[in-house]
Amino acid sequence: MDLGLTDRVYVLTGASRGLGFATAQCLVADGARVVVSARDADAVADAVRRLGPERAHGVPADLADPDAARHLVASARDRFGRLDGALLSVGGPPKGTAAEVTDDQWRAAFESVFLGAVRVARTVVAALTDGGAVGLVLSTSARSPLPGLGISNGLRPGLAGVAKDMADEFGPRGVRVFGLLPGRIMTDRNRELFAATGDPEKARAEAEAAIPLRRIGEPAEFGRVAAFALSPAAGYLTGLTIPVDGGALRAL
Repeated sequence: MDLGLTDRVYVLTGASRGLGFATAQCLVADGARVVVSARDADAVADAVRRLGPERAHGVPADLADPDAARHLVASARDRFGRLDGALLSVGGPPKGTAAEVTDDQWRAAFESVFLGAVRVARTVVAALTDGGAVGLVLSTSARSPLPGLGISNGLRPGLAGVAKDMADEFGPRGVRVFGLLPGRIMTDRNRELFAATGDPEKARAEAEAAIPLRRIGEPAEFGRVAAFALSPAAGYLTGLTIPVDGGALRAL
């Protein structure tokens, strides 16, 4: 199946590694061009090298910076002459229950995880025309709280609501907005969570036992779903959240 991605251009935040980078790889493999962004300039440069500079352009940026959104949109247009969508990922907030984390941690996470994502999403959707799409990388915590991740449990459901709100507002223009809910995927973030337990092998085994497919997902499995959802082939999907979790969520 042709996804219709040839020469389309997407901005991907938090894309120097993990799920964002895996999605960039899938988009590029199907003929798209990408602007990859993250806070670490060296990591961004390495991601561009691995993707191929003829198909990728790097922009170091922190989503907590109010100017980042406008800069990312301008960079896509300046480098590739167009913009067709974005995948917005901001990484994981600090661990701790909702009651344990401090006010400063809540404020910092709100600025980057929540407001930063909203700012980029609204800037991108305002710049898109018919056929454009924006995906927000959230978490299964958007539907079901995860133990020890109070900030994620608080902010991710709000972002899912924002995606739905934007899907309603911009749908008449032919612009789609949706959320993606990764479960246990073997990224650096999940390695850190396993290591924090003191017995990562046991933690991984317990996590796998709770997944119907009985395994941790691979980043490329998420990347393929994200690339499809962003592509013209998914042109009738909007306003929804898509779990990529091996069946772990129990909600229908």
